[in-house]
Amino acid sequence: MDAQEKIKALLGQLNTVIVGKAAQVQDCVACLLAGGHLLIEDVPGVGKTTLAHALARAFGLHFSRVQFTADLMPSDLSGVSIYERAKEAFVFHPGPVFAQVLLADEINRASPKTQSALLEAMEEKQVTVEGETRALPSPFFVIATQNPHDQLGTFALPESQLDRFLMRISLGYPDRAAERQLLAGNDRRDMVLNLQSTLTPIELDWLQRKVLEVHTSEPLLNYVQDLVAATRSGRWFLQGLSPRAGIAVVRAAKAQALLSGRDYVAPDDVQAILPQTIAHRLIPVGDAGRGAVEQVRAMVEATPLP
Repeated sequence: MDAQEKIKALLGQLNTVIVGKAAQVQDCVACLLAGGHLLIEDVPGVGKTTLAHALARAFGLHFSRVQFTADLMPSDLSGVSIYERAKEAFVFHPGPVFAQVLLADEINRASPKTQSALLEAMEEKQVTVEGETRALPSPFFVIATQNPHDQLGTFALPESQLDRFLMRISLGYPDRAAERQLLAGNDRRDMVLNLQSTLTPIELDWLQRKVLEVHTSEPLLNYVQDLVAATRSGRWFLQGLSPRAGIAVVRAAKAQALLSGRDYVAPDDVQAILPQTIAHRLIPVGDAGRGAVEQVRAMVEATPLP
């Protein structure tokens, strides 16, 4: 089994469904190979849910989809115990969170109480229901989509939950050639339903272990620390990155290096994944006049390479 062949086949299959977004698709694959949760943020109708479905199917994992709404309750996610007369006992009926991939569609349309119900699942890979802790399947990924905060009926995700997402990506509108292909081609939903699994769970586990084996040199780790320190300087952002965010950067960079066919992390790998990995954790200083992603790129340009 060759890692590069598997990765190439996986990316090729996803790019047949999500056209014109090769860079974003690669970011998604890097995120899941690094064992992280993924947040896809954009306006409705650009393919967020289609991408999430395609990822789950291509990775060969059991998945469930939950449409987040204002009246969704935490028990709708985790499950509930129901009294069964035949057994004369309460029997636990697991909710959709008990899947290898949970597609949380429009996650920011649910109330903060329901959003926070995902925190334990995302961080600990377990849920506590009615005083009993239950382990979630392995692997466990959350692929969440959210609409921009200025849209009606949305609740901003709390910082503690945003921090649990390894990456946040945005698809954006397709270019003219890709949009023509969408207009003239097959229905994307039908293509997703017919998508065959590229990986088995065993192969996915093997690729995730390959990510962990990717080497990080001392100068590279110094560079990551310089970038983390820059976020804490007060020049670029109101509050800097946590140590957990720094670990996330290294994990994502290792996955990016593996996707590039290398067994070591280069500064290019760190720069390639940095905006997607840290921008959602940071708030730019008020007089910057830039969004978080643009501010991260400006900070990278101002930070010397190792």
